[in-house]
Amino acid sequence: MKRIANVPKKEKEEVAVDEKPHETTVEFLASLAGVLVTGLFIITFVLQAFEIPSSSMEDTLLIGDHVFVNREQFAPPTHWLGPLLPYRDIHRGDIVVFLSPEEQGLFVVKRIMGIPGDHIHLRDGVVYRNGEKLVEPYITNKDAPYSEVNRAYRENFPAVAPSETYQVTPEWQAALAKHVEGEDLVVPPNSYFAMGDNRNASWDSRFWGLIPKENVIGRPMFIYWSFTTPENQYKMREWSDRLGFIAHIIIHFFDETRWSRTLKLVR
Repeated sequence: MKRIANVPKKEKEEVAVDEKPHETTVEFLASLAGVLVTGLFIITFVLQAFEIPSSSMEDTLLIGDHVFVNREQFAPPTHWLGPLLPYRDIHRGDIVVFLSPEEQGLFVVKRIMGIPGDHIHLRDGVVYRNGEKLVEPYITNKDAPYSEVNRAYRENFPAVAPSETYQVTPEWQAALAKHVEGEDLVVPPNSYFAMGDNRNASWDSRFWGLIPKENVIGRPMFIYWSFTTPENQYKMREWSDRLGFIAHIIIHFFDETRWSRTLKLVR
């Protein structure tokens, strides 16, 4: 049997120290810079954070849900990122964030009900697409204060003629007729027809028209945080109101955060 020579303890420690690689300050800073650049790229070009301000997408999305939006999925493919990102066209049923065609600078979230070429109409609140009655388990019909005012138009679009009484924008009232064939709205090229999941409280394509393709920002992916928020909080413009709500969040962060919605996928 061979015997292994004893190595002094001090020499063992020196060998162990010598074998352990050292990371220089320059290497550490280079690694940190790489992480920061990657994170900045993702936040700037791929993901963007949005807060849901209204009840129009309940119960899919609630007021106070904070979501990450994939900005690249519906963008025109690029040669240098094409192989890395899953580009695709907008599909029926996709939930999208887009710039409002009605109010400049306002971001809106709705569900796509019609893509170019689709024939859309509603009868008694039920959506028919290309002659087929849709089954929509995600919709709710929570009444809004103005529900009775526009019920006939809202639930029988576009058979009931629009008017200012039904809160239809003048621009859409003038343009709607050229997109109607028989009892259907026909979605034109490079446009989309969208509605909220909370149909009675949704200010959507029935009232302000079609979404131009270039207005689409992206698709909400998941909820990263959800906090119980008053319905009209997004309308509070004064600094005192904003600071007051920030203080409210700090005090009630744990008891008013909807923890069950954290990391919930948006579908």
